Order: sequence, then C-alpha cells, then structure tokens
Amino acid sequence: MVKVLKIGGSILTDKNRRLFARSEEINRVAEEVAPYAENLILVHGAGSFGHVQAEEYELREKFNPEGLRVTHSSVVELNRLVVEALARSGANPMPIHPFSCVTLRDGRIESFSLEPIVLMIEEGLLPVLHGDVAMDITRRAGIVSGDDLVPYLARSLDAEMVAEGTDKDGVLVEGKPLERISWDDWSGVEKFLGGSSTTDVTGGMREKVLKLLKLADAGINSLIFNASKHGYISRVLKGDVLGTKVER
Repeated sequence: MVKVLKIGGSILTDKNRRLFARSEEINRVAEEVAPYAENLILVHGAGSFGHVQAEEYELREKFNPEGLRVTHSSVVELNRLVVEALARSGANPMPIHPFSCVTLRDGRIESFSLEPIVLMIEEGLLPVLHGDVAMDITRRAGIVSGDDLVPYLARSLDAEMVAEGTDKDGVLVEGKPLERISWDDWSGVEKFLGGSSTTDVTGGMREKVLKLLKLADAGINSLIFNASKHGYISRVLKGDVLGTKVER
C-alpha cells in the first residue's frame, strides 16, 4: 500500500528570501524520510523557488512563456537538492516534474501519467514530486501545487497514509492545534484559517484543509503536522498520529 507525504516549502526554503534553500533542513528531512522510503511518494512544496517567480510573472492571470520557463527551472533546482539529499541518506529517489506529466483544466488536474510512478514504487524507488507549472487545456497554463498533487495521488493509488508536513502544529484555532477536523467543524473553523503569511500563490492553510476534507470524502483520512520539529516526520511515517487529523 502506498503512502503519500508532503513537506511544505516553508520547511525546505525561506519564503522571504528568493531562491534560498535551507540546506540543513533539507538534509534533516532526507535523513528522517530515507529509512521509510519503501512504498512512499514524496511531494515537496516550491517555497521561495516557485511562489515568488509565479507571482512576479502573474502566472495565475496570464500566459507567459518566460515566466513558465523561469518558474519551472527554479522548482527543478529545489527538487534536485532534495533528491540529492535523499540519495546521500540511503534512499533511491527519482525526480518527477509535473510540468512534463500533468495537464490541467481550469486550474484543476485533468490528467496525470501515473504509470511511471507505480513502476518506480514496485522497483523500490522513491518518486519525488514538487509544486510546478503545468499546461492548462482552457487557460493555456497554470500552477499545480503540492497540495493539488497529494489528494490526486492518494485517490488514484488508494493511499493507506497521507500526511502534510507544515511549519505549524496542525490546524490552529486561536493558536492551538485541533486534534481533528471534519466538515462538521468547517463553519466554525474557517474564519481562523487565512492564507500564507509569506508569498504563496496556492492559498495557504485554508485551501490545504479544503482539499484534504474533499479527500476524506473519498474515504482517505490525512494528517497535518509540524515537520519543522525534529523527529516528527519519522514518527508520522512510523504511524504516529501527530497534529490534526482530517477526516469525514
């Protein structure tokens, strides 16, 4: 059974500093992930390697070939750093760039070539995906975030575990993490969920929770936890329930 783990760009980069990778954090994340890489798909955010560029070129609003190239090149560089760190830590990672295998329609994933990912997992490889730009059937081009990739992968491959590591202790209400959240809680919680405090073209915590609630509708629960705390990634991959559980 497949596990899907996302590590947010705020963990791997400083979103306030253009193209600034947190090398020590990338290495730490790799060391925590590598022992549990079997049957795992890793997705990571773009952080300062994607959001800033996408905003500068207004890629949400218009088609810009130069913006697509610059933004894609940036996120590929961050992906390279993550893949290399995982390899040094003993995993067998392989990069997968969504620009080459995902098509959007009105900003949503329309098609996704998953066969190579399935074969990689069968052969003991660790697929490593990332937030990226993508071609869009109706808008010509757009952005596919890690938060889009995670539920699509989880549904398509019937994931047994889904977790999203952020720089927060979970879904926070008045500064305290909820133990769990469902649609029944949404009306009372939504007002506490804003976007990102830094440049983020993908909607921040509010959109993340919405997408995971829709995943829960498909019968797949997930976790939002604090991946900046040392050891938490390993604990989640071992099966510990940390942070906020998103469920029906």
